[in-house]
Amino acid sequence: MKVRIESWTRKKGSRVVSRFLQRPAFDTAAESAARKVLKAIRSNGNAAVVAYAREFDGAELTPGTLRVKRAEIARARDRVDARIKSAIRESHKRVTAFARKGMKKDWQMPSPRGGTLGEQFKPLERVGVYVPGGAAPLASTALMTATLAKVAGVPEIVGCTPCGPGKKVDPVLLYAMETAGVTEMYKVGGIQAIGLMAYGTQSIAPVQKIVGPGGTYVTAAKRQVYGDVALDMVAGPSEIAILADETADPRYVAADLLSQAEHGTGHEKALLVTSSERLAKAVQGELEAQAALLSRQDCVRAVMKKGMLLVVAPNLDEGIELINDFAAEHLELMVREPKSWLKRVRAAGAVFVGAWSPECVGDFVAGPSHVLPTGGTAALFSGLTVDDFRRRSSFIAFTRADLLDVVPVVETFGEVEGLDGHARSARIRFE
Repeated sequence: MKVRIESWTRKKGSRVVSRFLQRPAFDTAAESAARKVLKAIRSNGNAAVVAYAREFDGAELTPGTLRVKRAEIARARDRVDARIKSAIRESHKRVTAFARKGMKKDWQMPSPRGGTLGEQFKPLERVGVYVPGGAAPLASTALMTATLAKVAGVPEIVGCTPCGPGKKVDPVLLYAMETAGVTEMYKVGGIQAIGLMAYGTQSIAPVQKIVGPGGTYVTAAKRQVYGDVALDMVAGPSEIAILADETADPRYVAADLLSQAEHGTGHEKALLVTSSERLAKAVQGELEAQAALLSRQDCVRAVMKKGMLLVVAPNLDEGIELINDFAAEHLELMVREPKSWLKRVRAAGAVFVGAWSPECVGDFVAGPSHVLPTGGTAALFSGLTVDDFRRRSSFIAFTRADLLDVVPVVETFGEVEGLDGHARSARIRFE
């Protein structure tokens, strides 16, 4: 199976490229299913969660076994290989360092007449993190979500991940959640996990915010609980875009495109935009050769067939515009002097600069969270940060002189907007 190569120019365009860019962020069937499940959980709590865990995951749970017990966590800790523990700890250390560095600080400035203005930041009290675990235990997602909440100072961190018929959660995933700072772990996935966290049940308190990636059903559920809880962003099936010139190694390009094709939802997207037709053809050959070496053949082949495209643009100047139109979750710059092109990126969840920064380091260990906007929503949203787990409050501490200075302005706005009570509340202090 050969991945398609398509020529494209800004002036002439291409129907194939246009269709590739117009990927829907939401699924109609998933929206309908989410609406039904969420309504039931809101009305029936634990009973509905248990029923849907049985229906969707084949897990025979009870209200008393939804939560992972301390003894299970301790057994998991003992069962995880030392090499895996070391990798988890190293990732956690780097994610923690990046989060601490990125935290906004309280600040203030003087007002014109001796008062102060500023902002202060306080952590949320209770948040929920969704950790996918159907196709494989995504231990890295636990680290890329709960770690940030812990650094922000959130005292209660709820983690939800699915279990199968054996009612067990992978020990590696439990160890990662514990390392990241999760304080309550539940064996619940999919729509029912979002409902549990958003609405709570008879035995589980609701959270204030839900973060974390998921497939189309989780994404649909998150959209529908917005307003009852805060959300991070739309974080659905994974995607990657690569801007490359003739200096790029086709082996690296192909490997990086394939890395995002193996996640398993079938909705992943992988786009190469290059100014070199020779590179595009070399990458096409490498994709075939390397795909045959991967374990998740069905997933990879499905994406290669309908979710992968190699585009040849006349030059990188036009190519970067197509890249910005795509607004990828992950963007790699595999060009000569890649840092000079970084400034021209307008829309991308995360940017990987140069041949030694493959997207996989962002998934597992570099430091920034891998929870990023997908489906073109990188044009609207940014990736998850530590400040997503904190509230920002501005403050105003005027002096008498400050208020007197602005009374005429307040009175003018009150007159224009028909709000004489506003104007009076300022003027009365000087009568």
